[in-house]
Amino acid sequence: MQQILWAEIVIKAITGGLLVFAPLTALAFLGLERPNTGFWPRLLGAVTLGIAAGIWIGLQFPEARGAIGPGGLIAINLAVAGALIAPLILGKAAPSRRGKFIVAFSATLLLVLSFLEIAHV
Repeated sequence: MQQILWAEIVIKAITGGLLVFAPLTALAFLGLERPNTGFWPRLLGAVTLGIAAGIWIGLQFPEARGAIGPGGLIAINLAVAGALIAPLILGKAAPSRRGKFIVAFSATLLLVLSFLEIAHV
């Protein structure tokens, strides 16, 4: 189970870091729609980094209260996967084929992580 949580920390920390420090460049590179301002992508990156930190705290200090555990991650990952799948179904996910692939890959990765966490809870 710890390997899954460490993988989740790495994925969320890299994603969050990219969105915090270079939000518009990261979105353009991934083929996603580029907003007028980097505020919302940067905010999403900060939240994602916070989730990664919450998982890390739970692994490093198991007695810590308020850390994000596998049960919380299941809900987070399923909610985000659903939010990514809906625009794919509606055809509004991204303006480019690369962007649509990235959204579909991200949703699939989140679903896989969720199912692995469900299997170990």
